[in-house]
Amino acid sequence: MPALQPVRGTHDILPEEILRHRHVEEVARATSALYGFAEIETPIFEFTEVFARTLGDTSDVVTKEMYTFEDRGGERLTLRPENTAGVARAFISGGLSQRLPLKLFYRGPMFRYERPQKGRLREFHQVGVELFGVADPIADVEVIALGDQFLETLGLKHRVRCELNTLGDMESRRAYRERLVAYLRDFRDRLSEDSRERLERNPLRILDSKDERDRAIVAGAPAMDEAMTDDARRFFDALRDGLERAGVAYVPNPRLVRGLDYYCHTVFEFITTDLGAQGTVLAGGRYDGLVEQMGGPATPGVGWAAGVERLAMLVETAPEPTRPVAVIPFSAAGAAKGLEITQMLRRAGIAADMGYSGNLQKRMKRADKLGARATVLLGEDELSRGAVSVRDMATGTQEEVPIVGLVDRLAAFG
Repeated sequence: MPALQPVRGTHDILPEEILRHRHVEEVARATSALYGFAEIETPIFEFTEVFARTLGDTSDVVTKEMYTFEDRGGERLTLRPENTAGVARAFISGGLSQRLPLKLFYRGPMFRYERPQKGRLREFHQVGVELFGVADPIADVEVIALGDQFLETLGLKHRVRCELNTLGDMESRRAYRERLVAYLRDFRDRLSEDSRERLERNPLRILDSKDERDRAIVAGAPAMDEAMTDDARRFFDALRDGLERAGVAYVPNPRLVRGLDYYCHTVFEFITTDLGAQGTVLAGGRYDGLVEQMGGPATPGVGWAAGVERLAMLVETAPEPTRPVAVIPFSAAGAAKGLEITQMLRRAGIAADMGYSGNLQKRMKRADKLGARATVLLGEDELSRGAVSVRDMATGTQEEVPIVGLVDRLAAFG
């Protein structure tokens, strides 16, 4: 019988890799806290309507990518493909509208049925932020500046660029959609199959097509700037001025769009060229109509999400694993005492690993593989004197230490 394998599009995050994942998440959490964001955690699955109603029934996520199932009670449920809708649902059902402005940070797994490739999985992890209750572009500036500082703290600032665009207000977006569809219909037969499907359902997504035929056609498409209202133009001007004041560099990209229907005004992406086709590592925008669309009070919002797997691939240095103290007994009597000593060290906050079996040489090799900073050797002679031998693994020097003073001595190793 062949060995069982992980499901296609999923992978095990092994101990070495998870250090990078944890580093990304901890930096995101700490940077968000600097900006006043509190952490929230929503369920991994929601009623399907949470996503179907908000993401738009013409979006690729809803039509092709959601993991939806019926539970034993007959409820239609969906594994979350993204978390903005889930956080907005929590905002409504948790009665959080009395706490505006509200800043929330989240982390966790998401699920989409996509074609797996480097940097794109069917189960993937994101960190993200949402800011509710501020209609002014200062909120957009703050959220983008937070993303910029997060990536800088990870040491990735030199490997990414921020691309920025506006979808305008709803009036601008409707007017632009009409202009874009009128232009693209003349090229319908030359568009890719996906773009022909999107032409009537979600034409703005064609602007983001990676198909070379589509890109050549889109190069001549009308720009959003031609359809923007005065209010939308003022909003975008204020956003750009704020980013300059905040010291956030960006590159205008008039073809940048977001694939979900609830976005308006600001859209942005932090992109790298170091991951091939899956170059977007952090992206987001403004979604003023989302909460109202879900049945809550009219509430402006803006936020972003970042892919943990993609960022972990880019991080050049991750924190080293904790270096333990290896406790190595020489005999059965020593093993019993070793258990006591190991627990004593752990209760004192010192990571300790017990050498269970094998001769001294094998146990020392294990201690070396663990990266032990010191070994505690439990010889019978030393134990009879109420002492142990402590070896410094960096220098190889060894000394006898009374058991009663062992915690203090090992604490000096740092």
